[in-house]
Amino acid sequence: MPISLRRRRWALYALFLLPGLSMSAWVTRTPAVRDLLDASTAQMGLVLFGLSVGSMAGILSSGPLVMRLGTRPVVAAGSTLIVVAMPVIAVGAASGMPLATAFGLALFGAGMGGGEVAMNVEGADVERLGGRPFLPALHGCFSLGTVIGASLGILANAVQFSVVAHLVLIAVAGAGLLLWALRAIPSGVGLFTAAERAEQAATPRPALWKDTRLVLIGGIVLAMALAEGTANDWLPLIMVDGHGFGATMGSTVFALFAASMTIGRFCGGPIVARVGRARVLMVSALFAAVGLALISFVDSQPVAVAAVVLWGLGASLGFPLALSAAGDSGPNPAARVALASTIGYLAFLVGPPTLGLLGEQVGLRAALVVPLAVVLMGVALAPAAAQRDDEQLTPYEPVTDDAR
Repeated sequence: MPISLRRRRWALYALFLLPGLSMSAWVTRTPAVRDLLDASTAQMGLVLFGLSVGSMAGILSSGPLVMRLGTRPVVAAGSTLIVVAMPVIAVGAASGMPLATAFGLALFGAGMGGGEVAMNVEGADVERLGGRPFLPALHGCFSLGTVIGASLGILANAVQFSVVAHLVLIAVAGAGLLLWALRAIPSGVGLFTAAERAEQAATPRPALWKDTRLVLIGGIVLAMALAEGTANDWLPLIMVDGHGFGATMGSTVFALFAASMTIGRFCGGPIVARVGRARVLMVSALFAAVGLALISFVDSQPVAVAAVVLWGLGASLGFPLALSAAGDSGPNPAARVALASTIGYLAFLVGPPTLGLLGEQVGLRAALVVPLAVVLMGVALAPAAAQRDDEQLTPYEPVTDDAR
């Protein structure tokens, strides 16, 4: 592999590690933050709505910005927002101000939503140039970041370490990762040149949202994003409030979920190459559905812990594989990835407040029937992600800088 492409891969690994590390730092401290804010389940759902609003703002603006500016400035801006958000969340929680905490989460969501679309476009480009699956391992680095962050969060909960100091230290680490990695991200990727705009104007194609297959793939992204996002937003509280675990054990269970996601993503590439993308997506969604059902309907702590493993393994490959399918579903892959991501991120917009409000009435465990139903929809849609003969990844051939 050319050195430039190899450096790009490692830079993207680091940039995906950053939001995973930051998100799990926040998630593992949600019981402590809830106590600092003295918030009910419904109020926590509204606080998390800040994350949803920020995510949708980032996702909706990212596609046009990538086509106008390229991926590099969008990745830089998104990652910077993630770093800045951590101390804002910490100060808002420590001050007992739900609106300030929600604002910090909105900054985080905007950075993650916008930056991740650009990084997925980067990842799809690296996958195309390298001629082998890359997106599952790339998203595996996000999960690896969540494992590291969750482990640190468990330790912080166990010793009752300050939430403010914890999140500020995470921000410092994230800033270091960003400064190291950004230098290896090239300019111009995903950029819509003047010539391409002129060609599109001369030979207009149907709007992407009219592409039935792409919309179905977007539905898969939505289902699997909700499966993953539900755990990221609510899993520690589900374990604490729904299954009677303590705060430290609730964070430990989340770390187990993150570890399952990491294993699934790093091991998924060879399985996809052997079995096929659609079959892997279908089985993954079924695993996630079984895990959600067991946690919701079975009142047993050991069963809940085992179910979290199924949930994590099932959710691990859905999002990256569906985005990969969107990217190779037709021309203009950057716009296709952006559209599928936008559909998927609707889960982050409506998921947290919906589950919070429903959980206030019937309990968080019972509220899991909503993501369960949506994930089952993802099972039905999985055939839309099948690879056609002319869409298979070609064997790797070295790519020169001129070719790129």
